[in-house]
Amino acid sequence: MPKTKKIPANYMDLVFVKNESRPWREIGGGLVEIDMENTGFFNRIAQRFFKKPKISHISLDKYGSVLWLALDGKASVNDILLKMKEHFPDESEKMLNRVVQFLATLERTGFIIRA
Repeated sequence: MPKTKKIPANYMDLVFVKNESRPWREIGGGLVEIDMENTGFFNRIAQRFFKKPKISHISLDKYGSVLWLALDGKASVNDILLKMKEHFPDESEKMLNRVVQFLATLERTGFIIRA
């Protein structure tokens, strides 16, 4: 049985909103794509010498897209977890860890903020 990380109860009550400075769009089939501007010294070097794009388009998978669309500024982490379990009932055992890890990544990278 895989070890699961203990989540504080109040974390489940948190509400997140999408960062308005990150443009996004639905690209069909219920999938979402988020734009991220590549700024900073090393990105400018990569853009100039290695022809890297100024804006990266990050396509979310089916799990990330459902979660992203659930971020409405009203739904708590617990509400989002229930929605994810509803969309993916066969994977409900792993869903808590998946949701918490993805939210942490989105928050750490500035795609979402706490409401």
